[in-house]
Order: sequence, then C-alpha cells, then structure tokens
Amino acid sequence: MPFILNKTDSIANLFLAELRDAAIQQDRGRFRRNQQKLGTILAYEISKSFRYEAKDVQTPLGTASINVPTAQPVLATILRAGLPFHQGFMDVFEQADSAFITACRKTKKSGSFTIQVDHISTPDINGRALIMIDTMLATGQSVVRVCKELMAQYKITELHLAAVIASAEGVAHVRANLPKAKIWVCAVDEEMTSKSYIVPGLGDAGDLAFGEKV
Repeated sequence: MPFILNKTDSIANLFLAELRDAAIQQDRGRFRRNQQKLGTILAYEISKSFRYEAKDVQTPLGTASINVPTAQPVLATILRAGLPFHQGFMDVFEQADSAFITACRKTKKSGSFTIQVDHISTPDINGRALIMIDTMLATGQSVVRVCKELMAQYKITELHLAAVIASAEGVAHVRANLPKAKIWVCAVDEEMTSKSYIVPGLGDAGDLAFGEKV
C-alpha cells in the first residue's frame, strides 16, 4: 500500500490545502514554496525507510554516537512541474545526486496518447536507491515509462515514487507495472477527467508554478 501523508493530521495538510485553493494558487511563489515544503516533509518520511549505521561524532565536550544513513539516494524528476517539489527533497538530502528527465504525451487522433522520453541526464545509479519525484501522478504512464528506461540501464537497489497528488488509477497502474516500487504521496484522489487531469486535483502544476505553456 502507498504511504499517504494526509491520512494523518499534520501541518502538511495546510500546505496541501493552499496548493489546491484556486485563489491562493494565483500567488505563483507561494504555490512553488508549498510544493517545496511538502517535498521536505515527504523526504523526511522516506528517510525513515533507509539503512542506518552508527557514527561517532566529536562534540566540544565528548563523543556522541548517532545513527546516520549509509548512503544518499539519487533524486530524479520529470521536467518541468516537479522542480519545486524536487527542491524540497534536495533540502533534506543535501548531498544527493540528481537526475532530470524530459518526457511528454503524444496525443493520437483517437484521443489516446503515448509517452515520449526525449532526454535523460543522470549520474550513475548502479547499486543506489532512486527517488522519482513528480508533482502529479495521474495515469502513471510517464513515471512507469521513465523508471523502466532507467531500470534497463542501471541496477537500482530501491525505487521510491513520490508525488503530491495521485489518482487512484495512477497508483494502481504503478503497482501493476512496478510492483517493487514504494509509493509516497501527500493525497490520493479518486477521479480523472477524459484528458487525464486529476479531480479535484489542483489544475496544471507546471503552468501554476512557471506560467502557461504556448
């Protein structure tokens, strides 16, 4: 089962409410900052699942033994909507490497679409944990396509998928096609429109964060 952040009451629900609010969304900077905050919180939750080892730290008065992560993950995002959310993860995993992917839908005359991956810029992910970060998990087709491409090139030890809002259909698609992936989301919505927008969702995250595409 996916981890769903808003199943537990916390300050994160305020940031999520502001992201969804059509009036507050008009403040573009606030929209990006709320994504960033949620990225920070979700990164903290994901960090609990990592492996840790004891490290002795010398303080001015003595030695303290503290459990620290054995390794940093690789953070990946699909451009462009996920960039503010990705920043929140980088604020937590400050020493992590990052990967960036450009992918888009190619709509057919029938109304169906395929996912085209145009570019992947990534460090070596062999033997490392990967966190795939994207604001919206709608159909799940983009993230599945990208992850399968990366898994064909690299031996990834752990795969984590992080989103602000997911559709129930998208979660099901990921679980069917990437059964070993761990899914971390702030909220799950039950519906999607015929154009694959999540309902109630929050609209077009990329346009709200960076301006409408032409």
